[in-house]
Amino acid sequence: NLMRFRKKFGKEYKFFPSTWLLPAEFADFRSNFASKKKKKVYIAKPEASCQGRGIFLTKNPEDMDTGDHYVVQQYLSKPYLIDGLKFDLRIYVLLYGVDPMRIFIYNQGLARFGTEEYSEPVGKNLNNLYMHLTNYSINKNHSNFIFNKNAEKASEGHKRSLESIWEIIANKHGADKVEKIQNEIE
Repeated sequence: NLMRFRKKFGKEYKFFPSTWLLPAEFADFRSNFASKKKKKVYIAKPEASCQGRGIFLTKNPEDMDTGDHYVVQQYLSKPYLIDGLKFDLRIYVLLYGVDPMRIFIYNQGLARFGTEEYSEPVGKNLNNLYMHLTNYSINKNHSNFIFNKNAEKASEGHKRSLESIWEIIANKHGADKVEKIQNEIE
């Protein structure tokens, strides 16, 4: 897994949060809790699930059943926000060949947004999936969810075009920041 590559190659694999596969890496995960003075937040995702089912945030390793299979990651508690909302990017990639390596990145994609204004995770909001998760399957059921039915307005709603996100970032931080992000992705 990627954590093994991080241990071996260091900084080349610092592009994702610390991750554990449970139950196999439970001891290492638990020791991570013991070594921290300030309790960090972790996101646990069931190994064989989809559409946000079974995902939860925790500050306590005892919340995990040691026999269940999860992918657990350190939760990134200070994400970049747009309109006060957490979002993720869906960027589509085609792996055309392995030897030689040939990868194509589609220039269109989308962003999925949470439906409640984001604030850092604390005890009282750890269970607020509408704030912390961007899964469409979860957020489409929230009363705040805005479904965009007009392709001409791809910068509105809780599912937006990737192009509209680049435009927002360029307007706020400059086109050079967008180019830097895109180069990092490539």
